[in-house]
Amino acid sequence: MKILNLYFSSTGNTAKVADRITATVAQLGHQIDTVKITGDQDLDLLSYDFIFVGSGVYQWLPGKGLQEFIKARLAAYAAAGEIKPASPRRPGKKVVVYCTYGGAHTGVNEALPAGKFMGQLFDHLGFEVVAEWYFIGAYPAQGRMQDFSSLGRLGDIQGRPHDADLEEVAARVTGVLRV
Repeated sequence: MKILNLYFSSTGNTAKVADRITATVAQLGHQIDTVKITGDQDLDLLSYDFIFVGSGVYQWLPGKGLQEFIKARLAAYAAAGEIKPASPRRPGKKVVVYCTYGGAHTGVNEALPAGKFMGQLFDHLGFEVVAEWYFIGAYPAQGRMQDFSSLGRLGDIQGRPHDADLEEVAARVTGVLRV
């Protein structure tokens, strides 16, 4: 099985989750390509059997770098005729979408649109979206948003994702790859 872990991270929270995904997949004996989005990389997503795609959440959407990547890939695949009417499934093609979020205002509800946004490219390509994962991530320790890690509905989220969160990541990866 050819596996890709594709992610965007500006604060390091999603990078922690991505690193744990990569380590767990490797520990399970699979090869994995891990790519941090830094612009429009010309990746052939269709060459992968299983893709993990993740980002932090910024005003209800994935980071701008991943948004631009998704839009560029969608345009390229549409131009190549790979986006089919009714988006038929491609056998054996699966994706897991994951987000890190702080949600100082409404919690996970602010992250749900980001997960749905990321999943749509793959759904249109015929991948089965097998899971959407949402993990709490602290706001940067410096700057105008630092207090957001101790305010809001989530309570004190400083240091997240922490070891227990990352153990949950490993357990979910193990479960989804063994199904």
